[in-house]
Amino acid sequence: MSDADNTIAFIGLGVMGYPMAVNLRSKIDSSKTLLICDVSEEALSKFEKQMEGKGPVKRVKNGFEAVQQANMVITMLPISPVVTSVYEDSSTGILAGITALAKSDSSKPVKKVLMECGTIETATILAVQKATQKVDSEISSSGSGSGVTFIDAPVSGGPMGAQDGSLTFMVGAAKKEDYETVKKILAHMGNKDGIFHCGDVGAGTAFKVINNYLSAVTSLAASEALNIGAKLNLDLKLLTDVINASGGQCWVTSKSNPVPGIHANAPASRGYEGGFRIELCKKVLGMGLELGDMCGARMDTGRTTLTAFEECAADDRYKGKDARVVWKWLNDQ
Repeated sequence: MSDADNTIAFIGLGVMGYPMAVNLRSKIDSSKTLLICDVSEEALSKFEKQMEGKGPVKRVKNGFEAVQQANMVITMLPISPVVTSVYEDSSTGILAGITALAKSDSSKPVKKVLMECGTIETATILAVQKATQKVDSEISSSGSGSGVTFIDAPVSGGPMGAQDGSLTFMVGAAKKEDYETVKKILAHMGNKDGIFHCGDVGAGTAFKVINNYLSAVTSLAASEALNIGAKLNLDLKLLTDVINASGGQCWVTSKSNPVPGIHANAPASRGYEGGFRIELCKKVLGMGLELGDMCGARMDTGRTTLTAFEECAADDRYKGKDARVVWKWLNDQ
């Protein structure tokens, strides 16, 4: 086994990426090397300190360096422009690194698996896939051997799921064998029974956008329902228990309740810090509406929810907070 076969690169140590990488380093064989890359020096130093004794951890500056040293590169990036840059930049990008590697020794086959786990617009995912296919074709025609694969595998479960390794992964992969390859790695960061092959590249993103659309709508609906209880001075913990034993149960009421004190580890109980920021929730809700418009689906509740989130996010008291702060926004009125 080559050093590159025994090395995994992880780019993006943000709110979600950091705990995902922690679980990955903690659970893979200690003989494997984990490369890490991020714009935050603080995140890199914290990770190195936390992972002491778990196995080799090495920094790389960019995607170019990462893919030269690892045959699997996982990215967890926040927005489309960053994804485009990390993959396609002509000097620092992952694809440029593959091209340079192939040119350095055309007799050796280049086998790389690239996987983006963020929630990114479908158009960007498909553009990266197209650029990857172009590089793969060029490598094949040059005699270096074909084998560069791009996969989208967005996650669901939020920061809490990332921390406890219970994430759901929605995988878009062109070939079943590619899915089986990444499933083994994803199982270190998520629920092994919650890793789904959703179809070709881009399908994983579509599944995630649809899921996020529903999650956003239920966040507002649950907050409205519990706010009724608050205005009536009802016992909100008991109301939550009744809802969760009845037809109104949903992920928001059972896993990340918007009322402070109901779930000790939920963002609501930490001043709405450390969760899925309302600005991001607003963004993915918009992505859902775009996807629905693209296929001609009617989206009544989504548009109402987006209006509420826009009003909440525009208030300085709630900016940057977890999306469930919409309950406080309602309750404060």
